[in-house]
Amino acid sequence: MKKTVRDIDVKGKRVLVRCDFNVPMQNGEITDDARIVGALPTIRYLAEHGARSILMSHMGRPKGEPKKEFSLAPVAARLSALLGREVKFVPSDVVVDDNVRAAAAAMKDGEVILLENTRYRKEETKNEEPFTSELASLGEIFVNDAFGTAHRAHCSTAGLASYMPAVSGFLIEKEIQFLDEAVNDPKRPFVAIMGGAKVGDKIPVIEELMKKVDTLIIGGGMAYTFFKAKGYEIGTSILDEASIDIAADTMAKAKRAGVRMLLPVDVVCASAFSNDAETATMDADAMPKDMMGMDIGPKTRALYAEEIAKAGTVVWNGPMGVFEMSSFAEGTKAVAQAMADSGATTVIGGGDSAAAAKQFGFSDKMSHISTGGGASLEFLEGKELPGIAVLEDK
Repeated sequence: MKKTVRDIDVKGKRVLVRCDFNVPMQNGEITDDARIVGALPTIRYLAEHGARSILMSHMGRPKGEPKKEFSLAPVAARLSALLGREVKFVPSDVVVDDNVRAAAAAMKDGEVILLENTRYRKEETKNEEPFTSELASLGEIFVNDAFGTAHRAHCSTAGLASYMPAVSGFLIEKEIQFLDEAVNDPKRPFVAIMGGAKVGDKIPVIEELMKKVDTLIIGGGMAYTFFKAKGYEIGTSILDEASIDIAADTMAKAKRAGVRMLLPVDVVCASAFSNDAETATMDADAMPKDMMGMDIGPKTRALYAEEIAKAGTVVWNGPMGVFEMSSFAEGTKAVAQAMADSGATTVIGGGDSAAAAKQFGFSDKMSHISTGGGASLEFLEGKELPGIAVLEDK
């Protein structure tokens, strides 16, 4: 267990807080503030306990130089509104300068300021000096609450821990609790659902989960690579050609391990990658040569929903089809619906699955939706996350 802000005296201390404010923007406006909302419990706690909170985050990929479209100024405004107290934005093209140092030094207990985008500095993503020590000069305690970047060893996610006491915020605490319990102490049956396009990207996770799950459900674009490994015709469907042998090996491993591995039994095919394309629903082993698989079919939806209904724990990462197109969203929606209706502990590993749950209105029915797609995948893979490894143990 890692220490949290509850385990350290923050009153009167300057606390550097790494948040994940990498929010989507359109025409200078924030279009989804879920990540900002996710940081509120930690920021509120620190303010109420007399900390002087100095918030840090990245946004987008400015590639080590200041770019106005990636400024965190709109985040400070939204944070102020959500918190009901001023969050002072302290702009600087180099993130830390004399004005920023003066603002930090002048803070009173309970005040909150926000620094400019940490990725304005090229050292950030390389975890290099002098940026880490410049950030460290501002504070006395480091709090990491950015799970979405916890799998990256950056100056603001890991480097600061070598300068001062380092603990987690409540968001990272919650992420670790749900993901760790789901994977290492699951209520059974334990069902994992893997979707997305490339088999190669998910194989390490699948192999790790196969040691723990009772049932492994496969959907999305990767299913067609498994079909190819079984000798099926897949038409013009997406194919991870380099992973055909790996897919065959994975199915053999599941059989040896006694893990029930479910592949789609029918698919919704289309004549082109378009919402308006001609469609047909075919059995998985009867796909036409001139069509592509775009979604799981109705028989598969019923099969997967039945399996989810029996589960004690469900972990889901990756959509079942091209859910962004309404013609091919039903498979992903069916899985989200089945999880929402389930009495199981339901955990969504961020990314497209989280976006789908929100799109279909099921977010509030899930036990936990991770704020970090890449970080949750690496956690499920059994990897140590640098931004969490550096935090002090209880």
